Amino acid sequence: MEQQHPVPGRPGPEPPSLEEPTEPRGPLPPKPDQSGPATVSPTGQPTGADRAVMAQGGEYLTTAQGHRLPDTDHSLKVGARGPVLLRDHHLREKITHFDHERIPERVVHARGAAAHGVFRGYGTAASVTRAAFLGKDVETPVFVRFSTVLGSRGSADTVRDTRGFAVKFYTGEGVFDLVGNNIPVFFIQDAIKFPDVIHAGKPHPDREIPQAQSAHDTFWDFVSLHTEATHHTLWNMSDRGIPRSYRMMEGFGVHTFRLVNADGETTLAKFHWKPRLGVHSQVWEEAQITSGADPDFHRRDLADAIEAGAHPQWELGIQTFPDTPEQTFEGIDLLDPTKIVPEELAPVQPIGLLTLDRNPGNFFAETEQVAFHPGHLVPGIDVTDDPLLAGRLFSYIDTQITRLGGPNFAQLPINRPHAPVNDMLRDGMHQTAVHRGTAPYRPNSLDGGCPFTAGADAGAYVEVPVEVPAGRKVREVPASFSDHFSQPRQFWLSLSPVEQEHVISAYTFELSRCYENAIRERVLRTLANIDPRLCQEVAEGLGLPAPEPSEPLADVAPSPALSQVGREWPVAGRVVGIVTDGGGLESVRAARQAVLDQGMVPLVVAPTGGVLGADTGDPVTVQRTFAAARSIEFDALLLAGAPAPAADAHGARDAKAGSGNRSGDAGSAVDPRVVLLACETYRHSKALGGWAGAERVWQAAGIASDAPGVVGGGDGLEVLPEVVRLLTRHRVWERFPSAL
Repeated sequence: MEQQHPVPGRPGPEPPSLEEPTEPRGPLPPKPDQSGPATVSPTGQPTGADRAVMAQGGEYLTTAQGHRLPDTDHSLKVGARGPVLLRDHHLREKITHFDHERIPERVVHARGAAAHGVFRGYGTAASVTRAAFLGKDVETPVFVRFSTVLGSRGSADTVRDTRGFAVKFYTGEGVFDLVGNNIPVFFIQDAIKFPDVIHAGKPHPDREIPQAQSAHDTFWDFVSLHTEATHHTLWNMSDRGIPRSYRMMEGFGVHTFRLVNADGETTLAKFHWKPRLGVHSQVWEEAQITSGADPDFHRRDLADAIEAGAHPQWELGIQTFPDTPEQTFEGIDLLDPTKIVPEELAPVQPIGLLTLDRNPGNFFAETEQVAFHPGHLVPGIDVTDDPLLAGRLFSYIDTQITRLGGPNFAQLPINRPHAPVNDMLRDGMHQTAVHRGTAPYRPNSLDGGCPFTAGADAGAYVEVPVEVPAGRKVREVPASFSDHFSQPRQFWLSLSPVEQEHVISAYTFELSRCYENAIRERVLRTLANIDPRLCQEVAEGLGLPAPEPSEPLADVAPSPALSQVGREWPVAGRVVGIVTDGGGLESVRAARQAVLDQGMVPLVVAPTGGVLGADTGDPVTVQRTFAAARSIEFDALLLAGAPAPAADAHGARDAKAGSGNRSGDAGSAVDPRVVLLACETYRHSKALGGWAGAERVWQAAGIASDAPGVVGGGDGLEVLPEVVRLLTRHRVWERFPSAL
């Protein structure tokens, strides 16, 4: 059964032996879910080589030059106890390479995870763009990297932060990089301020704390003085700042792009990634627990889902607008990256489907070395005069040269185009292509005139000849850029009451971590211009008076598309915990199979690891023990009974066993870790199902059996349908009514 429905966590393609292997053999193949970059040459030519044999090969250990080694555990010495010899070339090579194994991490977006996949065009964008990869049923390989912005490589995944959503399309016309975020607007309107906002958001330079978070003085000092950041900040303080999973996260191109069709007609557009599973988030306590219990939560979730066959999918969509000289739409300035166009005014039109189906084979070579750049464009897609985008077009190339050791970073396997490359760029650090010819210049006759330039009819990338208005050189912005509050107010009014509660909680928490009272008061002035109730609630939490608005409140209509609550979504890939002490295995097997049949991932939680029912002919593998399991990794919890305290259920062995109910006679006591699991699951508004005496767990946890989202029944098959129905809404939001 597990062969048909794999669960994540398989250690390798074959089980290891108990003793150290001594018979020489070649490297093991990768796991079925893993794959390396496509096998093309540094100049984009297909090599036909197997992706699995692009790294080490053969059965014997060698040096970097291919010399076989008899020993790698002992340095060359003068006798067993004598000095180490400088002539030990293997020692020097091994240590020297180790000393240089790390490269500078990204200044921003350092913490990330990635996957390979495929993008299939729908053909529905043909009227607005001639980009070939968007043609009907055209399939394009992709590599997608998700990331946080502020934290270092060693930070946690579930911090409150903006997430990067960068997609590299290996198209037949060259590489196209769509480098976006999970928030559709940005903190600033002009790239010249990017160093300022990042310096403000990064840890304080005197103490290097706090790591990977905005809950500190310098961040709030900057955004409260620079109110164009208000819109992005409000999104960050909403549930969007703590996504449940990369798989359940929207992506946005942020900027307005210019599309060009086959007739040369232009259209302005914004790109959107819409997850098939819907847009969902953690609750704040859950995110905090996750950061400590599993700081790799998001990267593990992504890799596990792909390994389990629950391949994440997003539809790529575009909002389109007439390309007028004003470059505005319904009064909204399309060149202002702090503004959105509500979907009610310009619907998102699906143009293709992204599926991630393979995990990287090597994190460093692929995820860490991948290099994105918004200037990597294909015919049919061009940039606009967005001043933030202009700076990005410069900055990304500059960054890659520093991080990846020179100008030849495009020759790294993960960055290589899948289209032929015939440039005249030569030499430089890490040049791995062996160029032919004697004339890397043009015009030339020595190489027969090659390479020749191409016209648009031959697929050349030709910038749109946009008319540039005459003007003076100034450091100014359009008047429309000065509206900093109408769209934040629209976002606030579009949220459901429970989401508004979370925004209030986030602002209160973050500002309570600031030392300077003047900063808190300044932020309250900003909130007053968004909504008086928001300002009042945060002020009360801080023990400060709420100021009056400094300008009239904007008269805006809510946009339902901005709320994450109120719709139903597929449950494919959701993780369901099944708690059992090993009794009633038939019911556990049936529930587990029913979860698999729904396209979800079941994780069996038991007192100890190993298998349950080993002597039955149909054993059940245990994925988590009571000691290892936490509620954060489950979207719903099924309790097959009320497990008694296990042998390790004491505080000295497991601190979690120090909580919960262990009173009463031995027959009624419940393992305190299971009680804690149920408590957290309930408190985080997740669905709970149970049978075979599970009500004793509810009672020990102080949960009413008729509470919203608590489902009882005779067995798992009776309970699961209602749990699945609840899962389509992500959370049982009515469990904790809003006070707003």
